[in-house]
Amino acid sequence: MAAQTSYAAKLRTAIDAGLPSGPDDTLMRLLYEFDFMSGTSALHDELVRKMYLRQLATYRAILGDGHASGEFAVNGDIDQAAMNLVALEDAYGLHIVGGNSLITVDAARTAMLGFCEQIGCGVAKDAAAERD
Repeated sequence: MAAQTSYAAKLRTAIDAGLPSGPDDTLMRLLYEFDFMSGTSALHDELVRKMYLRQLATYRAILGDGHASGEFAVNGDIDQAAMNLVALEDAYGLHIVGGNSLITVDAARTAMLGFCEQIGCGVAKDAAAERD
């Protein structure tokens, strides 16, 4: 992400990094299975909190810095928006690795980018240039 020059590019990169590569993403599948199998382990709770806080900090920094720079015009609470992005990432990821054929990686990415647009983060404007 550090190589990205715009906050929109950083946001797209964070979304792409957070979603599984597809239904056969072994690491993501193991993470979801571990969540289920670990039960009430105190160590698991601590690790889950740390991962969540890291995800939250990533999105919060991109949204906050993008807003402060004027590249984004976030029209709501940045902390809540970051929470929603983490929740969307996790929920879509579970559907993808769970084999729900209605939720593809592309559909999840498009929906998350749509949410970003709705909250005032113009992520679509230079996406085409990045792909070329």
